[in-house]
This record gives sequence, C-alpha cells and structure tokens, in this order.
Amino acid sequence: MSGNKTFTIIKPDAFRASYTGPIIEIIEHAGFSIKNMRLVEMDNKMASRFYSVHKERPFFSRLCKYMCSGPIIVIELEKENAVSDFRKLIGSTNPEEAEEGTIRKKYASSIEANAIHGSDSDENAQIEIDFFFKN
Repeated sequence: MSGNKTFTIIKPDAFRASYTGPIIEIIEHAGFSIKNMRLVEMDNKMASRFYSVHKERPFFSRLCKYMCSGPIIVIELEKENAVSDFRKLIGSTNPEEAEEGTIRKKYASSIEANAIHGSDSDENAQIEIDFFFKN
C-alpha cells in the first residue's frame, strides 16, 4: 500500500521567476495538504549531503551548484497515494516530454531547471522530509 506523505522542492529557477504561489496553488487544488514548509538557502555542503546518492554521476557538481544558486522552498505534503499522485502532477523531468497541465510543462525551462522536485518513493519521501524538517 502506498503511503500518504511526499516531499517536494520548489527549485531556484521557479522561485526566482515568482512561480512559488501558482505552484503551491496547483498542489493544493490537487488535494495535497501542506504539513510543513520552509524557505531554505542551501550551501554546497548541504546540497552535497542531500544529493549524495548522485555523487558518482557526471551531473552531481552542476546539480549542487544549481541548487545553491538561490532560495528554495521545501514542503512536506500529505495525501492518500501521495508519491505517485505527486509524480503525475509534476510531470516528466524533461519539460518537453511532460504532459500538458503538469507543473513542469507549465513552469520548467529545461531538464536541469525543471522547477520542482518530487520524491520517487515512500522511503525516499521520508528520508527527504527528515533531512529538512528533523534537523
């Protein structure tokens, strides 16, 4: 059975473009409840820890630099079947492949500056929630 929590980050590009309000509105209209929310400015140490699962990937340093390029909004969300429903709501990582009406189709500018992160499993949702809200 799927869990009822997920985690998201409104990324620096979306925050900078003032998309935070419209994105949160879409999330709430989709039936998600905000349980915790915080404005964060990551430094390289924090980004490196959060994305440590990708440390051997060629994009790791670019990802960390990007996530430190401006404020982000981290949000703990709740809804039945949260992870899979949220993944559908945000759309494909590549906004060109994202379905119409998804957050990434509306607000992402590229595969790297894709506006929003969404947990990919119940387990990772809890790890990501704990990373930002249990410290």
